[in-house]
Amino acid sequence: MSLDVAATKPHERMQAALADDLAAVGVLIRDRMASKHAPRIPEVTAHLVEAGGKRVRPMLTLAAARLCGYVGDAHQKLAATVEFIHTATLLHDDVVDESEKRRGRPTANLLWDNKSSILVGDYLFARAFQLMVETGNLQVLNILSNASAVIAEGEVLQLTTAMNLATTEDIYLQVIRGKTAALFEAACEVGGVIAGRPEDQVRALATYGDGLGIAFQMVDDLLDWGGNTGAIGKNTGDDFRERKLTLPVIRAVARADADERAFWVRTIEKGDQRDGDLDQALALLTAHGTLEETRIEALGWAARSRAALDILPDHPLRDMMGDLADYVVARLT
Repeated sequence: MSLDVAATKPHERMQAALADDLAAVGVLIRDRMASKHAPRIPEVTAHLVEAGGKRVRPMLTLAAARLCGYVGDAHQKLAATVEFIHTATLLHDDVVDESEKRRGRPTANLLWDNKSSILVGDYLFARAFQLMVETGNLQVLNILSNASAVIAEGEVLQLTTAMNLATTEDIYLQVIRGKTAALFEAACEVGGVIAGRPEDQVRALATYGDGLGIAFQMVDDLLDWGGNTGAIGKNTGDDFRERKLTLPVIRAVARADADERAFWVRTIEKGDQRDGDLDQALALLTAHGTLEETRIEALGWAARSRAALDILPDHPLRDMMGDLADYVVARLT
């Protein structure tokens, strides 16, 4: 298959290289999100699935499997599984966060209601487990079911640590590992498992996915403080308004003097936010250098991710996966 030479971004090159697989996954997703008895299910699902997401997570499953020499179609079912798990978590997250925008469009809970978003998310989780069972691979089932539990755990942990200025960097890392990196890690790992690769190569894929997911979330957290609204699909400052403790804030709080701490207590712990507070918060992060420090942390995780691929077979997809790790943090420039 010839690649589109005009596609310069790594995820676009991967899309071109995996075009046939991605088309098959698309058909599978549309088929499995159907419901004979509840037409709202495909309506709500289609609103999010067809909203223009890059489908990076399922693409990583396909890329990992093909890189490892897999021949068959079980990787397509696993890719659809990963996309269903991801979509289900987005539906649930938007209810929890009371979000009004996702991928630049109104959220499902805003267009329909919270009950529909929760129940359709539950349906997609069920569909995901049906698909992974169909592969007949218990190790795959173990990896993806564990990831689903870790994702839920991460979301609950974030819920309980929001508004809590005692949140540490270790807790933050645990939160983002759960809410983001766990599915990246599992998506890559199952590609190696289904291809029957040795344990060290499977672990390398998992390490790659973990580092990629952590870098991805750190970059998203940074972009929330000044990214292009169209690029990130949400409003700048949403995390501040939702009183989330991301790494730049955690470090700024740790270094705050009495007046600065009083500001964080009022805006984050008490939720008393006023005009100009977002600008003041940004000024504090800049003054303490925590935005730049978080950028450096993200670069480090991306480098760790790329390095993990070194023991895998030489393959154009391996190069694209490495370039993807660099691209994730390049969004900051």
